[in-house]
Amino acid sequence: MRPFDKQFLVATIAALAGACACMNAFAAEPIKIGVAVGLSGANSVVAPAVVQSSQLAVDEINASGGIMGRPIQLEITDDASGAVGAQKAYDTLVFQKNVDAIISMETSAARNAALPIVARGKKPLIYTSFYEGRSCSPWMYVNGWVPEQQVAPVVDYFAKSKNAKTFYLVGNDYAFGRGMLQFTRKYIEQHGGKVIGEEYLPIDGTDWTPVLSKIRAAHPDALISATAGGAPNVALAKQLKGSGLAVPYGNLAIDEGTARSMGDVATGIYMSGSYLTSIDTSGNKKFLAAMDKRFGKNVKTPNELSEPQYEAFFLYKAAVEKAGSTDSGKVIKALDQVSFDGPRGQVEMSKSRHTPLAMRLGQIQADGSVKILQTFPDVDPGAQCPNIR
Repeated sequence: MRPFDKQFLVATIAALAGACACMNAFAAEPIKIGVAVGLSGANSVVAPAVVQSSQLAVDEINASGGIMGRPIQLEITDDASGAVGAQKAYDTLVFQKNVDAIISMETSAARNAALPIVARGKKPLIYTSFYEGRSCSPWMYVNGWVPEQQVAPVVDYFAKSKNAKTFYLVGNDYAFGRGMLQFTRKYIEQHGGKVIGEEYLPIDGTDWTPVLSKIRAAHPDALISATAGGAPNVALAKQLKGSGLAVPYGNLAIDEGTARSMGDVATGIYMSGSYLTSIDTSGNKKFLAAMDKRFGKNVKTPNELSEPQYEAFFLYKAAVEKAGSTDSGKVIKALDQVSFDGPRGQVEMSKSRHTPLAMRLGQIQADGSVKILQTFPDVDPGAQCPNIR
């Protein structure tokens, strides 16, 4: 487990204090939005960027008059990147803080543990993480990608550009890893490929040596992984590099921020995502400039796990304004009727409580940046939650 960055924690507390001071200028009662995120555990690598994007969104909304004249008050809790921590975090947000809504980037284990609490408390939840798909609740909307959007670019590229016919799959042994690789196996087999090995490590596992030995013996044409993100990505990439295995490698869970922190061990990894800092649009340039201005030398690299968090605050704002109220039931009904034009382009959670997204196939460069190889516009998420009304 990576220890939490003390300097970042101090900066976060200072920023929240500043936000409280800013809210004194509002006469209206604040709208409280909870953010549960893995400040400790596997997601601690990416959590600082998620917190920063949340802070920027709140600052921008409050500076423009808040939501219906009311300021946003941010409530951040640590879910410890897992189920037990999420239960504690959501109990705090829902029943002690009595937040109006929750906007959270979390592991699938944390999300699954949180959903019953959200339902019991009847709080709108916007889940901002990419995930394995088909997690449905009357109280949840999702603006991250799902396998139907993310897997094809990597598999198709390996098959066409690398002439890959055999694949080895590795992941963490929990909902995300299992779900992602189940979909990946099915997609590979439907398109004429063959999976010759599939291995899993516990979410807190750190030694990939036995798995790498099996990969070496199998001689696959390509390797695809789906870990819990953050720390597991770092461990796997370092050990893969150290093993000397030369095989095209597609990572279904890595984000650009983590890649930049990994040094040369990330070089050459293929990835697919809806957000990269190299997206050449005015909306993305504006977002990156605002991040730099707000956080300066302490800015964390915006990435696939933090940028959707930023968008979600504006989607919630639009839903409240459309509903004319923060009433949970009214907001939930409005969430699939609103959109936000942000760094990724226009985002609207109108397809089975998920959103069509432009997906981008990229390869990590020596400096940690990601070179975009192909772009696929308006990729449909498929029938994720067709029975939820």
